[in-house]
This record gives sequence, C-alpha cells and structure tokens, in this order.
Amino acid sequence: VIAMTSCATFLSIWHAKLLLKNPLAAQRMHIPLAPHSLMINALGLLLVFRTNSAYQRFAEGRVIWERIVNTARDLSRMVLLYDAEIGADKRRRIQKLIVAFPYLLRHRIRPNLILRRLDDPSEPRDPHNSILLYPDTGTYDNDPEAAVLAQTEEVTGRSRRKQRTLYWVDKRALPWRLLPTPEALEKCTRAQNRPLWVCDRLAAEIRQVPDSDSFSARERLMLLSLTNTLSQCIGGAERIHQTVVPLNYARHTLRALTIWLFSLPFVLVKDLGYLTGPTLFIVSWLLFGVYEIGYNIEDPFQGSLRLSILCDTVRRDVLGDESTRGSAFVLDDKAVDEERDVDASPNGA
Repeated sequence: VIAMTSCATFLSIWHAKLLLKNPLAAQRMHIPLAPHSLMINALGLLLVFRTNSAYQRFAEGRVIWERIVNTARDLSRMVLLYDAEIGADKRRRIQKLIVAFPYLLRHRIRPNLILRRLDDPSEPRDPHNSILLYPDTGTYDNDPEAAVLAQTEEVTGRSRRKQRTLYWVDKRALPWRLLPTPEALEKCTRAQNRPLWVCDRLAAEIRQVPDSDSFSARERLMLLSLTNTLSQCIGGAERIHQTVVPLNYARHTLRALTIWLFSLPFVLVKDLGYLTGPTLFIVSWLLFGVYEIGYNIEDPFQGSLRLSILCDTVRRDVLGDESTRGSAFVLDDKAVDEERDVDASPNGA
C-alpha cells in the first residue's frame, strides 16, 4: 500500500510540473479508462473466488472442531452412564484420553506450538520434568523435498530421510499431564501421529470392558463409533492444513492486482491531480486487504480459530464439571415414589 501510494503521489507531482512546462508530454501520460474497466471484472472474479474458497475452508475447519467437541461430550456421557460396568479407574483413563485428544490434534496442525529445541541454550531444561520428542507434523501435499524422498524410496528401495530435530516439552503441562500413565506418555510421544495414537488407545480401553447384563456388544460398538468419529476428524483437519491453495492461482491473482493498481494512477491523474495519491491509498488498501483476508483464513488453524478455547471447553465439560455432571446420572427413585404416593392419597388430593 505504501509503494502504491508513493508511486501515485510522485506521478501526480510529476504530472503537475509537466502541465506547466510541457503540456503535450503530460497529455501522453494518460491511459484510457476502458482497459481498466474491462480488467476489473476479471480481477474481481479472482479476488472473490479466492476469498470465498478461503472462507469455505475456514467454515469447514470450524465444523470439524464442533464435531470434536460434540463427540467428546457424547463419549464422556456414555462412559459416565456405564460407570459401574466400565469401572472407575478405566472410566477415568478414558476421560483423560478424551481431553488429551483435541490438544494433541491442535499441536499437529499448528507445528512447534510449544516445543523447545533440545540444542537451544536459551531454554534451560529440567531433565526430571521434561520428555524428549520429535515434532508431530504432517507433510504438505506440495512439499517438493518430501516428494523427492518418497519417489527415491519407491524407485531404489533406499530411504534417504533427513534427520529430524529433537525437541522437549514439560510433561507437567497440558496435554502431557492428561495421559493416564507414565508408560502411556512415553509411548504417545514416540508416535508419529499422536492424536491417532489416542484414538487407538481409546478403542483398546473400550474393547477390554467386560460384557454384562447392561453392557453388551451394542454399547461397545456405540462407543467405538464415537471413537471412529474422532479419528475421522483428524483426517478432516489434516486435509485443510496440508492441502494448500494452488500457488499458481495465488500468484496470478496477486500479479494481476499489482499490475492493475500500478497502472491506475495513469488513468486517474488527469482528473484527480494531487488527489491521485490518497485515492490510490484507499483503493489499494481495500483490494490488498481483501487478498490478505483470503490468505489469512485459508488455513484457519494458524490463528483464525481460537483452538485453545475449544480445547479448554472439552476439558471443562469432561473433567472440570465431572462432579456436577455425575449428579445427573443418579436417579432418586425413592423420593419420586414418595411424591407419587402423597399425590395419590385422599389428603394429598
């Protein structure tokens, strides 16, 4: 915007001086309005299509996280409903895994969110309360280096993968303290896809619930179907995060917008004079702002969506409000029966 405004201001001053010294040269600086009028339609389609496609990705990302929140609540309700059959210890482990899932998924689609490099001297590490791990990141579909490595391994059979940087995290922080056991924490940190590991552990915990009169294969399959929903949300979030908008399309839109704005002062300077600079400031700010909005929301997980709030919502609903929610599953049948007896008695009538 500053570059566009500066060029337009310089052009307007130059044009005013040429009008005094060489009016013919000043007249030759003008460009007809027709080419810009024809080009603005195509440029508007490019900007609108890009912004609409980016907003569609933003809305889909919010729907995915809404499904995560709803599924976590449903799964928590089911394990509380069958608390006696599942057992208090197993039920508590399942609840912690449910709460850890959205945090681990957020770390996967926002790489290096809280990771600290092992070789960074500015971050002192407490060996007793920290754990080492590799970053849990998914490969972008347009990563040329990953494509070359994959093709080399397919053709030659030899793996030439680069050595990954080792990081560390404080295991007392979220979500690491939510993992039910130290063994589960160690195994989860070694996994390349940690939210998927949580789904697998959830399925294993549910499978080990013994059959009883009130808990059969039907209830087990219902719990496993909710776990499958969480697993599908991983793929949906990865699809948005790892599939970028085609680079050629983004570049073409920006090039067309830049050319149109750079040539616009030659159309306006004849009629606006010294107002050409302020006019270009407003026009370029509006158009570049539309382009920037589309760029910022095409991957909503990088800040457009406040994922930390959604993760805390799951933690509050599943663990934080456990005592209050648990009272909903205790039916006071005796009090209900006494109230019915009073209503049915003659005095009560």
